[in-house]
Amino acid sequence: MIEVGAHIIPLMPPDVVVEVAKEAERIGYDYCLIADEGFHPDVYACLGAIARETSHIRIGAVTNPYTRHPAVTAAALATINEMSHGRAFVTLLVGGSMVLAPMGIPREKPYRTVADATEIMQALWSGEEISWEGSRFSLDHAALGLGPQSIPIWVASRGPMLLEHAGRHASGALITVKPDLGAAFEIVDDAAAEAGRPHPKHIYLGRICYTDDMLTEQRMTLPYVLMDSPSRVLESLGFGRSDIALVERAVAENAPQLLEPLTTLDLLARYQISGTPTECSLQLRDLTGQHRLDTFLGDVLLDNLEDNVTLMEETYAIVAAAGSGGFD
Repeated sequence: MIEVGAHIIPLMPPDVVVEVAKEAERIGYDYCLIADEGFHPDVYACLGAIARETSHIRIGAVTNPYTRHPAVTAAALATINEMSHGRAFVTLLVGGSMVLAPMGIPREKPYRTVADATEIMQALWSGEEISWEGSRFSLDHAALGLGPQSIPIWVASRGPMLLEHAGRHASGALITVKPDLGAAFEIVDDAAAEAGRPHPKHIYLGRICYTDDMLTEQRMTLPYVLMDSPSRVLESLGFGRSDIALVERAVAENAPQLLEPLTTLDLLARYQISGTPTECSLQLRDLTGQHRLDTFLGDVLLDNLEDNVTLMEETYAIVAAAGSGGFD
């Protein structure tokens, strides 16, 4: 069985976030990630509570270097790592439209921003005093008070430069669009080979939609996915010139509602794993073999604890079935 993680989008109260993480550990999940969505429960406050309430699940933030300085993020993660006795990790991305646009923050120089953040965080986690000048950030005799830290960095991206960066520097490469897995991991692995290092973990983040209602629910986030995707990804979903032009207009106007006519059930089925539980397990088994997946991460975004627990239990069973060859 491949590794499995719960990717919590904190659209629920903070106490529910903590309880979801505890339940993920009970079910057998290897990872719990919380999205740093800015206007929702604070990711590090939640992770601090989760560190105290769990014992072995790996915990981390999915965050960006635009809304938080990478030195601040490095200190926050070092704190979580200490509180959890070495279980912290982080996923860096360039920040999605759900966060940056409402804050009025332009997504400028995404490659340099994430590259600088990676270098700053790794340097500070060395435990040494650092003076450093990058393209976007700098440090002047900076040192963490918590000493050396061993914290893996994953990179989530759809753009080619950041996929190459993941291959050269990250412990994991996180891809979110099912039909783009092959092209994206090829970019990552080629960069890793050129750097003379093993390829990072192949991580697929999605939502296994095993009911029609789940496909319908996913429609609320898909416009943001489209707005954050380069042409390569949009083309992998079957988009032509007119559709891509509409996505570009939605980005320019910060108007995800323009994309609602594109978010059909057919598109949702192409975007991610869907079908009956058996069909979903077979799809995941095929994707795992084809793309050498190490880890599957499933979105958890319901506001009700009981519904989230049911979702995680049933998703875990589908992942387990994919690894064992079928349901008992």
